[in-house]
Amino acid sequence: MSLFAKKPLDQLLAQAADSEKGLKRTLGAGNLIALGIGAIIGAGLFVRTATAAAQNAGPSVTIGFIVAAIGCALAGLCYAELSSSIPIAGSAYTYTYATMGEFLAWIIGWDLILEYAVGAATVGIAWSEYLNNLLVNVLHVSPIPYEWCHSPFQNSIDGVSGIINLPALFIVAAISLLLIKGTQESAFVNGIIVVVKVAIVVMIIIFGWHFIKPENHTPYIPEPGIFTDEHGVGHSFGGIMGILGAAGTVFFAFIGFDAVSTAAQETKNPKRDMPIGILGSLAVCTVLYILFAHVLTGLESVEFFRTGGKEASVANAITSAMPGYEWLAQFVTVAILAGFSSVILVMLLGQSRVFYSMGKDGLLPKSFSAVHPKYKTPYKANLVIMVIVGLFAAFIPGDIVGDMTSIGTLFAFILVCISVIVLRKTEPDMKREFKTPFVPFVPILGIIVCLAMIYGLGWTNWLRLIGWLAIGFVVYFGYSKKNSRLNNPKE
Repeated sequence: MSLFAKKPLDQLLAQAADSEKGLKRTLGAGNLIALGIGAIIGAGLFVRTATAAAQNAGPSVTIGFIVAAIGCALAGLCYAELSSSIPIAGSAYTYTYATMGEFLAWIIGWDLILEYAVGAATVGIAWSEYLNNLLVNVLHVSPIPYEWCHSPFQNSIDGVSGIINLPALFIVAAISLLLIKGTQESAFVNGIIVVVKVAIVVMIIIFGWHFIKPENHTPYIPEPGIFTDEHGVGHSFGGIMGILGAAGTVFFAFIGFDAVSTAAQETKNPKRDMPIGILGSLAVCTVLYILFAHVLTGLESVEFFRTGGKEASVANAITSAMPGYEWLAQFVTVAILAGFSSVILVMLLGQSRVFYSMGKDGLLPKSFSAVHPKYKTPYKANLVIMVIVGLFAAFIPGDIVGDMTSIGTLFAFILVCISVIVLRKTEPDMKREFKTPFVPFVPILGIIVCLAMIYGLGWTNWLRLIGWLAIGFVVYFGYSKKNSRLNNPKE
C-alpha cells in the first residue's frame, strides 16, 4: 500500500470517455465562460475589495489585483493544460492523483474544501449582509435582527452578540437543492445572472469615475504600518507587504476560473472548450477588477471602509459619495444578491464534483459518488456539502472564512503548477490539446507568485491552514488509506 501510488492516466481517460454511466455532458464553451465569470465576479469584488483596502493597501489595492491576476494567469495556463488533457471531474485533486500520487491527492482534495465549501460559505455571509441592505434601503422595512444574521463571534457597535446567520444558511440550502435538480438547469440560471453582474460592474465604473476624489488616492501606496482589526488580528498595512497582503485577500475575487475545470466531465468537447472557459473568464474579469477597485477606493476614504461602510460596502459607498445615484445603490443591492447566488452555485458545483471523484476512488465513502437516477447529479455529495457549508455560513465570521478560502486556493494552485512540470517529465508523449507555454518557467513563476501571496496573508492564516491539514491527515490514515480503491483493488 503505497502513499504515493499514482492513478493510471489510461484509467482516468477511460473514465472521461465513459460518460453514459456517469455525469451527463451538457456544457459548451459559452456555458463554461459564463460559469467562470459567474464564480469570479461576486463576493470577492463586492466585499473583499473594501476589506483589502481597509486592512492592507488603501488605494494600492489595485496593484494587489494585478499581482493576484498574474498568479491566477500563470496557474490558469497550467489548469488549461491539465483540464484539456485529463477531462475528468475533480479538478486539482484528479491532476495531483495522476502525477504525484494518492497522499498528495488527498491533501489537495481536503484542501479544496477550503476553496469551494468555505468559499461558498463566505459568499453566503456576504449575501446575508446585502439582504439586510435590501430590506432597509430598497424595500424600506426593518432589517433582520443582528443576532439572527451574524455569527456568535460577532458583536454590533451597540453590544448585541450574534447567534446564527439564518439568511446565509437559507441561501446555501436553496442553491444546493437547485444543483441536485441538474447541472444544465443551474448553468441556465447562472447565465442570466452573469449578464446582470457584468452590467453592474460596468455601470459603477462609468458613473462612479466622475465622483473620484483625488485625496482618497493620496498617497496611493500608504506608508508601511500595522492595522489591527476588530478581532484583534494585526495586518501589514501599506508598502510592499500591504500590497502582498491585499493580493492574498483579493485573490478570493479571482476564484472561479479553476472551478470551471471541475465540470470537465460534463463538457461536450472538453479538450477544446476547457482552455477557452478558463482563460476567457479570467481575462474578462481582470480588466473589470482593476477599474472597479480604482473607482471604489476613490469614492470614499480607507476609514469609511473600516467603520460604517464595512458591510455592504459597495452600496454604502455609492449612497455616501454619489448623490443622485441612490437608484444605482438600490439596483446594485438587488443584482448583487442574485450575483452572489450564482457564485455559491459554482462553488457548490465544484465541491460536489471533487467529493464525487474522491468517493469513486474510495478516499471518501462510496455514497459520495452516487448519481441521482433521474437528474444524473451527485445528489448525496450535494446534501453533505449543504450541511458542511451551512454550518460554516451560519456560525463563522465572513472575514475569517474568506482568508481561509484564499490560502487554501493558493496552496491548490501551487500543486497544479507542480503537476504540469511532473506530467511533462513522466508523460512526455501524452496528447495535449492545450500546452502551457515556456514550461517549466511559467509553472515555477506561478509557484513563486502564489507563495508570495500566502506570505502576505500572515501567520494566523498559516496556522489555520496547518490545523486544517492536520485534521485531514487524521481522516486519511483513519479511513481513506484503508478504503482506497487504488491501494486495495480487490475490495
